Amino acid sequence: METPALEVQVQTLPNSPGVYQYYDKNGKILYVGKAKNLKKRVTSYFTKRHDSHRIGVMVKKIKEIKHIVVESETDALLLENNLIKKHQPRFNVMLKDDKTYPWICIKNERFPRVFPTRKLIKDGSEYYGPFTSFKTVNTLLDLIKGLYKLRTCNYDLSEEKIRNGKYKVCLEYHLGNCKGPCEAKQPEAEYNSNIEAIRQIVKGNFKDSLQQFREQMKTHAEKMEFEDAQRIKNKIDVLENYQSKSTVVNPKITNVDVFSIVSDEGYGYVNFLQLSHGAIIRSHTIEMKKKLEETDEELLELAITEIRQRFSSNSKEIYVPFKVDAGEEVKVIIPKLGDKKKIVDLSLRNAKYYRQERFKQMKIVDPDRHVKRIMAQMKEDLRLNVEPRHIECFDNSNIQGTNPVAACVVFKNGKPSKKDYRKFNIKTVEGPDDFASMEEVVFRRYKRLLNEGEDLPQLIIVDGGKGQLSSGVKALEALDLRGKIAIIGIAKRLEEIFYPGDTIPLYLDKKSETLKIIQQLRNEAHRFGITFHRNKRTKTALNTELEEITGIGEKTVVELLKQFRSVKRIKEASEKELTEVIGVSKAGIIFNHYKSENTPE
Repeated sequence: METPALEVQVQTLPNSPGVYQYYDKNGKILYVGKAKNLKKRVTSYFTKRHDSHRIGVMVKKIKEIKHIVVESETDALLLENNLIKKHQPRFNVMLKDDKTYPWICIKNERFPRVFPTRKLIKDGSEYYGPFTSFKTVNTLLDLIKGLYKLRTCNYDLSEEKIRNGKYKVCLEYHLGNCKGPCEAKQPEAEYNSNIEAIRQIVKGNFKDSLQQFREQMKTHAEKMEFEDAQRIKNKIDVLENYQSKSTVVNPKITNVDVFSIVSDEGYGYVNFLQLSHGAIIRSHTIEMKKKLEETDEELLELAITEIRQRFSSNSKEIYVPFKVDAGEEVKVIIPKLGDKKKIVDLSLRNAKYYRQERFKQMKIVDPDRHVKRIMAQMKEDLRLNVEPRHIECFDNSNIQGTNPVAACVVFKNGKPSKKDYRKFNIKTVEGPDDFASMEEVVFRRYKRLLNEGEDLPQLIIVDGGKGQLSSGVKALEALDLRGKIAIIGIAKRLEEIFYPGDTIPLYLDKKSETLKIIQQLRNEAHRFGITFHRNKRTKTALNTELEEITGIGEKTVVELLKQFRSVKRIKEASEKELTEVIGVSKAGIIFNHYKSENTPE
């Protein structure tokens, strides 16, 4: 499918956090931006008037929009930073320099220091972050310093140098901020246990610390020290909103290509994430038409070769969701958990979003292909012999056994065909009997279609479980249609789909389009049936009194009830009041009827 028109691209964007990229007609990147809601943010470029001349010029040049969906707004911020630094888009002003977001470093040394840094040095040190705000970094470091006494000097505290008395304690020791490991005043084991506790804090495990802060805040508040209480409350807010893990940037992952795939009957959608020094610098998704019954493994192998050539990737390592053959020179890793698995999941998420957008775009640009795809999917999911282009769904409606009715709704090519909807009064069944009612309406519906030579559906759905389904099957057998039309039942509670003669129900994926269409059919049948049932009950209620008066019809009753709201008020109304609503003649009939009723014999 060719790149759709710009308005179609905007219309089908997801309402998720992520990063968007604008490209011109030559495929050159113009701008990279982040968004909490991609659709809202991008739409604003094309609907608002821009004060900035630069933005106005850029919008005129946009021909294609690409995006990467991420878990959170924080990840979007970090990814935006990576992509701007990598691609240096013409219309971006901020973040083009080499200044990066800060990290917290636990230095690889004896008696490790803990400090903020913007540089990652590959010396075995541990880096946590990156952080989108120095406020978060400072709050965490304040928390750490408040709980643990750590050194700040950059001495080489080797055993030999400490033993030889090379260093003397500094002012930090006398101020109580350090326990003096430089003079062996603090054992290494004690210092290292503090470092382990600090690791837990920067990973986000600070339940105990939060509890301590809350107690301090409460104490300050009780002493009327509201400024101090607010200061601690601000720290609590920062810690509660802190996310220690970023899927987008991870210093443990170096230069890697990540691939994932989702597919349907006709197409495979392959997403590619390129990581350089632990940061995502590219995301690209392609749509591949299946030539034969190709497996996901075969499609992914083809895509890996094509994408790596297109982007001249020389990474020696790739992450994929399942085993593939990528050649002898490439190491293939199938992550099962941890950070590597998260990055594969992120790639898979982007492939799924891309597929959804293609469906939405197809619906707008090429509705015939969209219908064909949906029908093929339903045929496969429901194990049918033919595509269900014409589906009919039945629902019974009765409340406390009164006025039993049934509804039949019709979908053609996956859409409601309201002119074909039919409603039924139950004629042969006494009292509330769902099974017998279902048998009656299914029989009446298809007997009539057969008599009139109308087209029969490819699929019948009955709202209910095994009992209603059996009743529908009986009706088809009586008409010699069993086996000629597929029939299934859908049970409400667990969305179980039952087949004739099969005790084990089918469970469809909760997000599948097939289940969504079946649910839409069931809900529409229920709505249509309930509306008919209510109207009938209302009419019956009216019939019980006012319409029994000779010479008064339904329209007159409706007019009276609109004005007087109840039968009681109509009885109490004067002849003049009635005349103003329904005229002299009918007013006289009603007035005299109730007058004679109230006159004692």
